[in-house]
Amino acid sequence: MPLLCRFMFLLQNISLYQFKNYDLKAFSFKEKVIAICGPNGSGKTNLLDAIYYLCFTKSYFNRQDAQIVMHGLPGLRLDGLFLKNEEPYKVTGIIRENNRKEFLIDQSEYKKFSEHIGRFPSVMIAPDDVSLITGSGEERRKFMDTLLSQLNPAYLQCLIEYNKILLQRNSLLKQLHVHHQNTDLLLDTLDEQLTEKGTRIFNWRKEFIADFLPQVKEAYLQIAGKSDLIDLMYESQLFNQSLSALLNLNRYRDLAIQRTSTGIHKDDIQIRMKDLVFKTIASQGQRKSMLFALKLAEFKVLKEQKGFSPILLMDDVFEKLDAERMHHLLYKVCVEENAQVFISDTHAERLSEHLVQLNIPYQLIQLSAMD
Repeated sequence: MPLLCRFMFLLQNISLYQFKNYDLKAFSFKEKVIAICGPNGSGKTNLLDAIYYLCFTKSYFNRQDAQIVMHGLPGLRLDGLFLKNEEPYKVTGIIRENNRKEFLIDQSEYKKFSEHIGRFPSVMIAPDDVSLITGSGEERRKFMDTLLSQLNPAYLQCLIEYNKILLQRNSLLKQLHVHHQNTDLLLDTLDEQLTEKGTRIFNWRKEFIADFLPQVKEAYLQIAGKSDLIDLMYESQLFNQSLSALLNLNRYRDLAIQRTSTGIHKDDIQIRMKDLVFKTIASQGQRKSMLFALKLAEFKVLKEQKGFSPILLMDDVFEKLDAERMHHLLYKVCVEENAQVFISDTHAERLSEHLVQLNIPYQLIQLSAMD
């Protein structure tokens, strides 16, 4: 059966020009599961990041675009051909020699990159994502925002505006701290704007998380094979007071520390196990299981909301993951879900063995250190 008939959404091919370690390279994808193997430094992660870039207009691993251009060379170009509901879409990302960035769909340039987010949904799982479990609340907020932005363009726009106002308020707080000017009128205006945007974001998050967290617990049970008495909870200062009241109450403190100490930019997802903080008592295997549970729940929600499966990108995720958890994970994503899955690993034999056990067709891309 042709690939086109088996998928509602997939990436058919990609070409990379001066992207990270790729001078000029093209790949075609022929199967439901694509295994990308090779030694460290061969470009496995960079290929996955190129796919992510075409979906999100930015790198998953590098905040600055200058870091993804091949060293010593000016500019880059990525082209990908996606099929969605049997319709082809050519997506192009360009960084010019003068560092001007462009993003196009079918040769039509976007005026705002944010308009692209959510059109070609994908989920990335990478080794450093364990910081989603062990790191600060910023990591989990970013996770929430990435998912909600793919689901709701209005959320993304509101978040962009909130962050812009927050930067303006923090800048004003620094100026007022130095010059000791009258604060009330300027801060009142920004606080009103921040309250309007922040309250909308809080309500979206609250409604979404109420349905999302039970799915995380279910996914954890499937991967780990037991519940481990896991519990997750959305934390926000806005559960106790309105954002307007919080900003007013903490105004003088904010002036003293020169930043905004309250708001939805302090939200978090608390993860507990046996009523204790998860990251302090969980084993490495349990942390991996929780990471995959969050990502698979993200995958499931995108699939339900979009009506088709997002592309799943899995980078070296099997390191330090025991065979049983690996089998559960591969069965879930490769057998149960009608998705295009890209999996990278340093050991072709190990990955092939597991995919053969699942009795599914797959394409093997073998990279060498010279690629």
